[in-house]
Amino acid sequence: MIEVEASVEVPFHDVDQMGVVWHGYYAKYLEIGRCVLLDKIGYNYPQMVESGYSWPIIDMHIRYPKPARFQQKLTVKTRLVEWENRLKIDYLIVDQQTGQRLTKAHTVQVAVDMESQEMCFESPACFVEKVQRELQA
Repeated sequence: MIEVEASVEVPFHDVDQMGVVWHGYYAKYLEIGRCVLLDKIGYNYPQMVESGYSWPIIDMHIRYPKPARFQQKLTVKTRLVEWENRLKIDYLIVDQQTGQRLTKAHTVQVAVDMESQEMCFESPACFVEKVQRELQA
């Protein structure tokens, strides 16, 4: 599997009046991890557009066992799980100091041909080839 880690320090503007990260901001942390993963593959959003495909998120599942707090340093562990028919990514957000699990999530994206606006039922060859190349590296 292809796995990466990204660091995030919780900024003040992400916390609510109770001092914990508002649940909606976790999607941003997942996006940070996803971009690091896609960079490793060599197929981040500019390359997607260049190849003629967009990859909207069609499903996101997230669990919040423990809250993240202001100035807490987090590690977003991101792992590519599926890529042949859809792009499924698992995430684990942990405290950098203790390794304690804070959040677990996954997202699912599908390729959409930008010209026809049709959803693809299998991932484009240009993407699959990049994943296979990274797996062999």
